Formats: sequence, C-alpha cells, structure tokens
Amino acid sequence: MNQTDSRAQSRKWLALGLIALAQFMVIMDTSIIGVALPQIREDLGFTQENLTWVFNAYVVVFGGLLLLGGRLSDLFGARRMFGLGWLILLIGSALAGAAANVPVELVGRAVQGVGAALIAPAALTLLMMLFGSTPRDLTRALAVYGAAAPAGGTAGVFLGGLLTEYASWPWVFFVNIPVAVVALLATPALLPGGRGAATGGVDVLGAVTVTLGIGAAVYGIVRAPEVGWGSATTWGTLLASAALLLAFLAIQARRRDPLVRLAIFRTPNLGAANLAQFLLGAAWIPMWFFLNLYLQQVLGLSAFPSGAALIPMTVLIMVGMIVLAPRLIGRFGPKPLVVAGLLLLAVGLGWLALVRPDGTFWIDVLPASLVSALGMALAFIPSLGTALSSARPEEGGLASGIVNTSYQVGSALGLAVATAIAAAAGAGELGDRVALTDGFSAAFVTAAALALAGAVLALVTLRTGAPEAPAESVSVR
Repeated sequence: MNQTDSRAQSRKWLALGLIALAQFMVIMDTSIIGVALPQIREDLGFTQENLTWVFNAYVVVFGGLLLLGGRLSDLFGARRMFGLGWLILLIGSALAGAAANVPVELVGRAVQGVGAALIAPAALTLLMMLFGSTPRDLTRALAVYGAAAPAGGTAGVFLGGLLTEYASWPWVFFVNIPVAVVALLATPALLPGGRGAATGGVDVLGAVTVTLGIGAAVYGIVRAPEVGWGSATTWGTLLASAALLLAFLAIQARRRDPLVRLAIFRTPNLGAANLAQFLLGAAWIPMWFFLNLYLQQVLGLSAFPSGAALIPMTVLIMVGMIVLAPRLIGRFGPKPLVVAGLLLLAVGLGWLALVRPDGTFWIDVLPASLVSALGMALAFIPSLGTALSSARPEEGGLASGIVNTSYQVGSALGLAVATAIAAAAGAGELGDRVALTDGFSAAFVTAAALALAGAVLALVTLRTGAPEAPAESVSVR
C-alpha cells in the first residue's frame, strides 16, 4: 500500500470514529439525565409524575422523526443532514441546560430529539458509503458502530452522576456543546459529501401524524393516574393517538414516496425482530429510570454514588455485547439468544421487584442488576442484527430507521406504562420510603412482564436462521 492509500485508509477510520461518536452521543442523551432527575425536579418544579417527560420529550421526538431524518438524508445528502443534526443538537442542549422552568426544559429536550433524528440515520448511511464496498472493512465498521450505542447508553448513567455531583445538573446537557463543535468542524474534513440519490418529495404529513400519535399515547398513559383511567381525557387522548397512527398507516399505503414502505414488513423476521427491540426498550428503560430513583430517594445515595453504583452493570453489559453475544450467536444462532436474553432480563427485573425500604446496594440492587444487564446484552445484539440483515441490501437504511424507531418508541411507551402503574402504587409519595419502594417495585414488575412477553413472542415469531452474508456482517456487533 502506497502512502496515498495509507492516508485514505486512515481518513476512513477517523471518519468511522466520528460516526461512532454520533451514535454514542444520541443514545447517551437518553440515559445521562437519569441520575440528575431528582435535582431537575426540585429546581424546575416538575412533579414526580411528569418528571418522565424530561426523558420522553427527547425520545418521542427522536423516535417519531427518525424515518423522516432518513428520508431527508436520502434526498439532500447524508453529510449535510449529519452536520445540520449536530447544529440542532447543540442548540437544544444549550436551551435545556439553561432552562429555568418546565416548559423551556421540555422544549430544549424536544429540540435535542430533532437533532438526534437527523444524525442517527445519516450516520449509518455515511458508514455504508465509506465501507460498503469492502465486506471485511464493513464487518469491522459495523462492530465499532454497533458497540457505540450500548456504550453511550450505559456510560451516560455514570457520566450523569459525575456531572450532577461535581458540577450541576445543567452540565448533563452542556456536555454536548463542545462535542457538537468538534463534530461540526470534523464533518466536512472527514465525511463524503454529495446530494442524496433518492428522488421524490418529503412525507411531512406522515412524519407529523406518527410523531403526534406516539406523543398522544405517551401523554395519555402518563396522565391517566392523575385524571383517572376511565376519564374522558384519558380515553379521548388514547383514541386520538390511535386515530393518528391509523392515519399514518393509511398515508404510507397511498403515498408514492412514503416514509415507510409497508411491504417491507412482509420480509421474514424483520417484524419479529423489531417487536423484540420494541419490548426490549419497553422493559429496559423503566428499569434504569426507577433504579436511579430507588438508589437516591430510598437508599439515600447522592448523584455521583448512585451513578457509580451502576458501574458493575455497565461493565457487564459492554463485555456481554462486544465479546460474549457475538460468540454465542455464531454457536447457537440469533433466535435462542434473543429468547434467553429476554428471559434473563425478566428474571433480573423480577428480582429487582423485591427491593426493600431498608435495603442495601449489595443485596437489593447489585445481583439483580447484573442478571438484567446480562439479559439485555444477550438479546440486544442478535435482535438488532436480525432486524438489519432481514431487509434487502438496498433497504438497509430504512431497516435501520425502523429498528431505531421500534426501540425508542418502545422505551417511551414502556416508561409511560411503568410510570402510571408506579404512581398508582405509591411512587409519588415523596419522603415515604415504604410507599416509594412499593411504587418502584410495581414498575419493576411491569418491566419484567414486558420482557417476559418479549421472550414468548420472540419464541413464537422469530424464524431460525438468517440470510448468511448480511448476518455475518452484522453479527459482530
């Protein structure tokens, strides 16, 4: 290899580092706020029930606009949308960190979600542009890209504790700003440019209906304990959500250039793998959300120790995803791992439901959290790989957008359901450790039921085996 080729290769791998950083950051922004939530509640005046919207305002917008972000990337160029996404994320982070009241905080989080929805699909498109022509390099690139998501999710918990304890909660948002500046400077130097290859229009109506439909569903479920499950407000909101989502499906079926070509769900295993990702998010996110609250509001740990308490779980999930899961996939195939992982997650969550008002980290948290982390590690990689490898190569970007959407929407709706059940069981009784523990335990039971449902559905719906070539490319994640 001559010097020119060597420089080109080095530039490609530096570009991959920037793409992996993007994936790391957009996922980290879903978890970094966990430890900071009690202080955000006190400073800005959130109630215990609507505190989840600090999470959901980001996730609902992120999940709802992912498909539109992918379409814009195809139309106007991945590098252009990648850079625009970083700029919007920077603005949203500054707004969320500087917020002095609840509405401004939620607007800032929603703006962050818009930025993330542009970054995530563009990142995968750029990766395929750089490495898609060389299968061996593509395998390595997908391994790095795939590891960045769980790394961001788990590292965010610890970093959030560190920043909240030794700086202040706004820094869980401000930390994005210098990273965004570096990304904006590096993007034109490292990433390939050009307009997208797609033609046609932008399905704005489809994006609006799916985002509003998801948001209405989450809002209705979160508000139900306060206004009553049988109230006109609750049923009206949920019916409006159903109508919006049905309208979205109708729009997709009729449009020439839809956000989602509905026929893609006829692809074997694609729907089943996305369902597994949906329920995985629905079980996992309530676990870390309420575990953080238990550590701080019941066990009395401050922000940094409660973040540090999750380091063992963080280490295990990273080792499991990067080292253990790929080897087991090669030996047993993806389906047994998805089923076993979801079952282990259900067991760990059921164990967490036994938490006590006078418990300790070593007995009540550590063992159960490690079992949960192992289950997540085993299930996440094969279900993600199956969702991506099931689609035709020319629809890889769409498949990526769908699986990201499935996980993010599952996270938002799972947290909404768990929050509603926890609030009804006593999670809103601040200062009453017994009532709080009862509420958090109910949330863990709910999450365990969702994980168990995921295991059963994966057992029934996932087919054994996958297309060989794509599976090899993705299974290293």
